[in-house]
Amino acid sequence: MTPAARISAAIEVLADLIERRRPASDALKDWGLSRRFAGSKDRAAIASLVYDALRRKASSTFVMGAETPRALVLGMLARVRGMTLEDIAALFSGENHAPEPLESEEVDSLVSLSLAGAPDWARADVPEWLWPAFAAGFGTDAVAEGEALAGRAPIDIRTNRLKTTREALSIELAHAAPEPGPWSPDALRFHPGPDGRGPSLQSEAAFFGGGFEIQDEGSQLVTLLAGAAPGQTVIDLCAGAGGKTLALAALMENQGRLFATDLDARRLAPLHERLARSGASIVEIRIPRSRGHEPLADIEGQADLVLVDAPCTGSGTWRRNPDAKWRVRPGALAERVKDQAQVLARAARLVKPDGRIAYITCSVLADENDAAITAFLTRNSGFAAIPVPEVLASQQGDFGPLVRFATTHGVQFSPRRTGTDGFYLACVQRLN
Repeated sequence: MTPAARISAAIEVLADLIERRRPASDALKDWGLSRRFAGSKDRAAIASLVYDALRRKASSTFVMGAETPRALVLGMLARVRGMTLEDIAALFSGENHAPEPLESEEVDSLVSLSLAGAPDWARADVPEWLWPAFAAGFGTDAVAEGEALAGRAPIDIRTNRLKTTREALSIELAHAAPEPGPWSPDALRFHPGPDGRGPSLQSEAAFFGGGFEIQDEGSQLVTLLAGAAPGQTVIDLCAGAGGKTLALAALMENQGRLFATDLDARRLAPLHERLARSGASIVEIRIPRSRGHEPLADIEGQADLVLVDAPCTGSGTWRRNPDAKWRVRPGALAERVKDQAQVLARAARLVKPDGRIAYITCSVLADENDAAITAFLTRNSGFAAIPVPEVLASQQGDFGPLVRFATTHGVQFSPRRTGTDGFYLACVQRLN
């Protein structure tokens, strides 16, 4: 496919996902299945165009004066890809599957590319209805934080301490040009190319041998700071596919008891294969038998640490899932807040006296973070928040500088602050 034909395809995919309110991955898959002539490079290039257009959906709509798929692609080519008017016009020729030629209004918009008078939510590329909650967490930095969340994310991997070291892994993957993560001692980072694609890390021998897992450095960092130690009894209460479970096992040096569970048993399915690859031998998967069944009832009040990777809006992962922020609907935030209260109440029953709950979200919204902990502490007088400096000092490493990102109860990471996805961590301790 020619570059112009790929742009036409991206416009077509955007029209489908916007009209049907469906995930971009689904729309892209269906497009590819119905057009077998498109090769893997074509599909990857089209996906990159679609995701880049969605990253800047609100600001491109304002700049172009329209919310059509075509307008979103035009705005993206000029503002994200940095293409000149002449280059764009050459692609929009109307010939050989290329998009129709530019109209005079489109040319004017592409020349000015002005955000003058744009509301803050549009400049930040955050849904309008969600802007008050977003701005509450960042204050005067909210627009800049939104812009950072609209950028492309790097690819981070976590070195599996049970199999290798970061130094050895860096040498093995030298051909992919890794660089050390700025915070996690286990992180290596790879940057995407101009087309948004990164190295094919899951085809590496080190991946099949369990030497690393693909995991954002922010996710690594909050797991590390949760405070798991060898010999403890630890519960990963919302384990999902097990990324944090595997990290916990390595931090515990395969010593102690580590339980992984999730209310949705289907999400646990990939964990079995990942465990076998990783060499983690202390993990026991507990699957709920029915709605309301507590698979950890036999160890209530025994856990040194309960890690709660709480269900949330996922606002901190918008760099990786730019379509998700436009699909989240009003009312979803309130539902997630209810879910968070329920899972924290469950964790409170499982942790032992002097044990801790590490509450984690991949969200940058205060409603899901500090407000959730405030509400929990109000309902549970037998718990107290652990001060952030104490949390940061609980593991070996130079984490002291992260204290500047402390909130009322925890610490908030973001692409602009830490170069990671948007993660929140707060630790509370059971007093009696």
